[in-house]
Amino acid sequence: MKAVDSHLLTLLKASSQFIVPIYQRLYSWQEPECSQLWSDIVRAGSDKNLGAHFTGSIVYVAREQSTNTSAEPDLLIDGQQRVTTVTLILAALVAHLKELPVNDQEPREGFSPRKIRNRFLINDDEDGDKQYKLLLSQSDRDALLSIVQGLEPQPDESNQVITNYLYFRDLLKQRTSDLATVCAGLDKLIVVDVKLERGIDNPQLVFEAMNSTGKKLTQADLIRNFVLMDLPPREQERIYTHIWRPMELEFSTSSEGTFDDFVRHYLTVKTGDIPRLGDIYEAFKSYATARARAGETTESLVSELREYASRYACIALGREQDRKLKQAFTDLEQIRADVVYPLLLTVYTDFEEGTIGTDELYEIVQLVISYIFRRAVCRVPTNSLNKTFATLAGSIRMDRYLESIKAAFLRLRSYRAFPTDDEFLHALKTTDLYNFRRRSYLMRSLENLGRKERVTIEEYTIEHILPQNENLSSHWKESLGEEWERLHQQYLHTLGNLTLTGYNSEYSDHPFPKKRDMRGGFRESPLRLNAGLGQMESWNVEEIERRAERLAHDALTLWPRPVLPETVMAELHEEASTSSVSIEDHPHLLPVRRRQLFEDLSAEILAIDPGITRQFLKYYVAFKAETNFVDVIPQKSRLRLSLNIPLAALNDERNVATDVSGKGRWGNGLVEASLDEETDLNYVLGLIRQAWEYQIGGE
Repeated sequence: MKAVDSHLLTLLKASSQFIVPIYQRLYSWQEPECSQLWSDIVRAGSDKNLGAHFTGSIVYVAREQSTNTSAEPDLLIDGQQRVTTVTLILAALVAHLKELPVNDQEPREGFSPRKIRNRFLINDDEDGDKQYKLLLSQSDRDALLSIVQGLEPQPDESNQVITNYLYFRDLLKQRTSDLATVCAGLDKLIVVDVKLERGIDNPQLVFEAMNSTGKKLTQADLIRNFVLMDLPPREQERIYTHIWRPMELEFSTSSEGTFDDFVRHYLTVKTGDIPRLGDIYEAFKSYATARARAGETTESLVSELREYASRYACIALGREQDRKLKQAFTDLEQIRADVVYPLLLTVYTDFEEGTIGTDELYEIVQLVISYIFRRAVCRVPTNSLNKTFATLAGSIRMDRYLESIKAAFLRLRSYRAFPTDDEFLHALKTTDLYNFRRRSYLMRSLENLGRKERVTIEEYTIEHILPQNENLSSHWKESLGEEWERLHQQYLHTLGNLTLTGYNSEYSDHPFPKKRDMRGGFRESPLRLNAGLGQMESWNVEEIERRAERLAHDALTLWPRPVLPETVMAELHEEASTSSVSIEDHPHLLPVRRRQLFEDLSAEILAIDPGITRQFLKYYVAFKAETNFVDVIPQKSRLRLSLNIPLAALNDERNVATDVSGKGRWGNGLVEASLDEETDLNYVLGLIRQAWEYQIGGE
């Protein structure tokens, strides 16, 4: 690698051509970045005591090894935003100077339209694409070429190249009497000229180190560059054009960050670990590097990523073609449960491969929705759901697919449990559902139960049959009775008192008979949610409870809990837990005192939460919540405890734990502690509880 200070204009003049690789993101600088660069140029040009202005690094790598008789273009891997923006300023300066009288067309030596064009924008003795000093990628290329050719562009909101060029044209018109300052500022721009040699330097590492200025790249940008940057140019273009670009188009209408979310779910499926939100790129690099070491090609990795992206687009981006599945995925999107995608990506893969059919996939999606929605209604915290769904796929039996998934849900305990019918019914009837985040989904689903032609509810608003106004009229106080104030507060936002209407303002706080009989009132309402209201004489607590009971049982139909015969549950549990390993296979646990210590430890760990399980393995004993949070490795002199928590997250006042991350030992933890008959068991249990809390805390 050669790095030297250079004037940016000197670099443009000396280079035969810079090409932005096809996989690079589009030019993305907008007015704030352009305005900052323009201000820097004007300030540098105005200050005679300032000899130079540093603007960052330009990193490029030769497409092929150059020879004495050839001048290959350089691949621009970092700095394209600055180079492109300066090129636009130079092109705008050419166009502006041409409009001035001949005597005013060279405000500074070397800055006439012809000299700017021939030195910094084109190679005058070349033809075709070779004549241009800078070639951008994708749709930006044609926009820049037309500008350099001198064609007058029209404003184009979708192309930032054209937008910024016109922005600089306007700025130059405002500085007609001081163009020499602009030229002087351009002449002072300094960059670090970094040239890399293919086969010697690692472009990706240099790119990462220098990507600290300008518009920050997304995780998706970094991943794309990582997989394509070091490939030969023809292979880059082939893989990008035929695999990567079609995958990107799947996400073209999605919000920024959607692709990053997808890669996170993909890595969870493939590795079993959930990358933290800011570490997706690093996790992908580790995964890709491991595959490369195993002999797999970049093309196979990108092809697999493309396949999973298509599945994700069907599940999460509305691309599913089957109407029944599409509606199920739409419902899933409405409850905002992206934590389920690792499981569903696995299931959809098996669906594509023919392991399960459409009906089974549909039932699994409905099962997932029921689980998420019931927990939301029952106000169960969601902080551990990502780990729950990251591990559920491990319970799937290919020969008993649907049954094994149902059994896995039914076996969840404690904070992960699938709410029972009684728990769900009670929550539906008694909790505040007006201030419930998923209330629109709830009301829409209840309204469309049993309908072949679905009703959209967007034009309706939530109506409190018993009004919200704390100053109730005498009619409503009489309906509620002597304890009207308490009952009003207790039942106001509950399911039995909520409905939909297009006449919310007309209903106001009127007495129930008027709401019932007025034009557009309950008696005339076509909505299923209002069925029966038109025939009621009054509205009181008894009617609220009766209606809540009916709607809550409708909800049981919409969001059912899986059911399996006890015999099937027993069979699946026996098959899943079959192991020839027991405590008898661990000789260091058999002495009386050591066995008592282990049993005391086990009892205390299992008492932390009903969802914790214990499993004897060949070399250690695993205690699991979502996955292993502590492993006990029996040794002659002690019980070695492997805690799955970073040392930095552990509150260990006595400093009995040590960091063993990266060391090859039995156990799954990052931290290690010891336990023997003389150790303070309660203190060690405090460390173990922290490991459990860290795991269920989620992100």
